[in-house]
Amino acid sequence: MNFDPMWDVRFAASDYAYGTEPNDFLKAKVQQLKGKRVLSLAEGEGRNAVYLAKLGFEVTAVDASIKGIEKARLLAEAMNVRVQFIHADLAEFELGIEQWDSIVSIFAPFAKPVRVQLHQRVVKALKPTGVFLTEAYSPEQIQFGTGGGNDVETMLSATQLAEELSGLDWAHLAQLERPVVEGQYHTGQAAVVQGIGVKP
Repeated sequence: MNFDPMWDVRFAASDYAYGTEPNDFLKAKVQQLKGKRVLSLAEGEGRNAVYLAKLGFEVTAVDASIKGIEKARLLAEAMNVRVQFIHADLAEFELGIEQWDSIVSIFAPFAKPVRVQLHQRVVKALKPTGVFLTEAYSPEQIQFGTGGGNDVETMLSATQLAEELSGLDWAHLAQLERPVVEGQYHTGQAAVVQGIGVKP
């Protein structure tokens, strides 16, 4: 189990740590997702999964924090949508083979060995023409200190993203700075990498 108990502590608070609104990049590019079946990785407290469900996607969302899953279920109930939330460690969770129309990963802070292996499984888990949409912190985020912690190994460049997801064609791949305002833990100018990869 690669779970940091800090996440249960953070998600046990009454407020939603990263707010209840979806990630800006996901919201701006959601029309590029394919099909109906979407898997959300490291979903946290449910904001992105609930947003996708409100748009009519059939969403499965996985997170290792039971406290995050509990709050995500409450959010889905409050928004009157159905999401399948699964409490599991993504280092061990079986994504399947050609199971998903789209897979989403937003600011998922995996240790590099876990992330590399997970990204390889993402490519296999997508159906042909399936889409992987992600936003993550790039190593330059360390200088901003506006989210993502202080472990540069959990951050990655656009080059690393493309290498780790070899087998996808990139409709969008960018490394940039932008303001990120998502609850109390993601607030301010940030260095990010964004990607939309399509499985041939």
